[in-house]
Amino acid sequence: MNTLHQSWVMTQRDLKHWQREPWTPIFGIAFSVMLLLVFGFLFGGAIEVPGGGDYLDYLLPGMFAMTMLFGVETTMAAVTQDTKRGITDRFRSMPIHSVAVPLGRAAADLTNSAVQLAVLMVGGLVVGWSIDGSVAGAALAVGLLLWLRFAVLWIGIYLGLVLRGEGALMAVQVLVWPLAFTSNLLVAPETMPDWLGALAQLNPVSATAAAARDLFGNPTGITDGLLADHAVLVALAWPAVLTAVFLPLAARAYRNLSR
Repeated sequence: MNTLHQSWVMTQRDLKHWQREPWTPIFGIAFSVMLLLVFGFLFGGAIEVPGGGDYLDYLLPGMFAMTMLFGVETTMAAVTQDTKRGITDRFRSMPIHSVAVPLGRAAADLTNSAVQLAVLMVGGLVVGWSIDGSVAGAALAVGLLLWLRFAVLWIGIYLGLVLRGEGALMAVQVLVWPLAFTSNLLVAPETMPDWLGALAQLNPVSATAAAARDLFGNPTGITDGLLADHAVLVALAWPAVLTAVFLPLAARAYRNLSR
């Protein structure tokens, strides 16, 4: 079997797990919907968007990007469980390419993420979010969101292979939350202190959120800076860099894995 076929077999195996135990993706969607309701309806009336525009339209693409980011700990936990149970060792004893098993996990998680994103988009339209851009632009925005997710998945797979202690998952969650909140996902960087706004502009998640807002035809909350003119290019570049770093690291960690 070639590597792609091997990866597809691994993908089917992981998808079947979700068919039998669908609670993880269901709770993931419920959590994202809860955040949407909290920020959109409780705090939304008090938040102004630089450059004008409705805050709900600003918020939704940020929530989509946040959902793509939060997958890192879920993926890490799944990979860690397979490793602790000896499942990964059994795969390594078979004539399977070293990247096939991690790639299968990434493909399955990406499929799950696409479903979550579709559900959130429909929910957003129901509560008043609008897409004012072109169909092609909206499709590119979805592609950029999933591109970010793909890069984040490799980070999760790598961490799941190298960090297997009891506190590892909590440590990753502690890192993910500051990354989400030091970005433009919920508020515009221009409303932050200068030093924090500069960090938010450099955040990889900010680039994806800004590009998605622009492509969806929503307010970006950006009036100047790199993301004002080149958000799509930056949103393409950041996940490419992350994937180029963590995909080989994950494959190497899988090859060198020892219990």
